[in-house]
Amino acid sequence: MPTGVPIEFSGLTKKFGQVAAVSDLTFTVEPGQVTGFLGPNGAGKTTSLRMLLGLVQPSSGSASFGGTAYAALDSPLSTVGASLEAASFHPGRSARNHLAVYAQAAGLPKTAPDAALEKVGLAGYANRRVGGYSLGMRQRLGLAFALLGDPGVLVLDEPINGLDPEGIKWIRLLLRAMAAEGRTVLISSHLLSEVAQTVDEVVIISHGTLVHRGELSTLDTSDTKQVQVNAADRDRLAEIIRGAGYTVSNLRSGVLVDNAEAGEIGRLAFDAGIPLTGLSQKRTGLEESFLTLVGEEGAL
Repeated sequence: MPTGVPIEFSGLTKKFGQVAAVSDLTFTVEPGQVTGFLGPNGAGKTTSLRMLLGLVQPSSGSASFGGTAYAALDSPLSTVGASLEAASFHPGRSARNHLAVYAQAAGLPKTAPDAALEKVGLAGYANRRVGGYSLGMRQRLGLAFALLGDPGVLVLDEPINGLDPEGIKWIRLLLRAMAAEGRTVLISSHLLSEVAQTVDEVVIISHGTLVHRGELSTLDTSDTKQVQVNAADRDRLAEIIRGAGYTVSNLRSGVLVDNAEAGEIGRLAFDAGIPLTGLSQKRTGLEESFLTLVGEEGAL
C-alpha cells in the first residue's frame, strides 16, 4: 500500500512584477491526515499549488515532496496525484481514453484507467465523451487522474466544487480513507464550510501570506451571541448599553455588543428613548473565525 511523504513549503514566494502573489510561505503537510489549504479567491492558493507541481517557477523559496522537487521525482504519477482544473480534458475523448494516454506515458499498467474510474464511480461512463460530462463528473474524472498511479500523495484544488450533496459525502469518505491508509492529502478550498467535516488540519492564507495553521479545533468554534446595533446618536446608545453591563466595540456601521440578545438591546434603546436605525443578531463560530482571519467583509 502506498505511503505518503511530507509536503514541504519553505519560504515560497512568487512575484508577478511588483505584486507578490505568494509571500514567504512556510509550512509542512504531514502524511496520515487531510489538510485543508484555505483562503478566499485570489489568496494565492492555486499559484502555490502550481509552484509545488513545477508548473510555475518560484521567485524564491521551494516546495517539495519529502525534500524532492516534483520535477525530480522518479515516478511522478505514482508518487503524487494532482488535480488542479476539472475542465482541462479534451471534450472529444472518452474518460477511459483520456486516462489511458497518461497511463501509457507513465508506464502504468493497462488496467490503471479502469481501476481509477471504478474508484471514483465513473466506470459506467468510461466510454462517454468528456464533453458530455457535468461539472461534478468532471471533478470525479480529475480525481480519477490523480489516483491513476495509486500515489501516496494527493494534491487537489477545489475538489468539492460542483458536486451534489451525495458526491460531497462520497469524496469526504474517500479522502478520509486515503489519509487513514497513511497517504498525504492536501485539498484547497475558498470555503471552510465545504471542507470542515473532511480536514484534520487547516492552513489558511490571505493575500499570499500564511495567517493561521493548526488543527481545525484551534479555530474558535464557540457559538457566541453578538448584536450589531446602530442609531443616529451612537455615542449615547453605546453609553446606555455599557451601563447595562455589556461589552461594546465600535464598528463602521454601528456598535457590536458581546453576549447579548437583539431583543434585550432593543428594549434598552426603547426605554432610553433612542430610535434605532439598525438591529441584528449575530453568532460567531467556525466560518466567522475563518472570515475574520482572512479579512473578508461580513466577518462580523
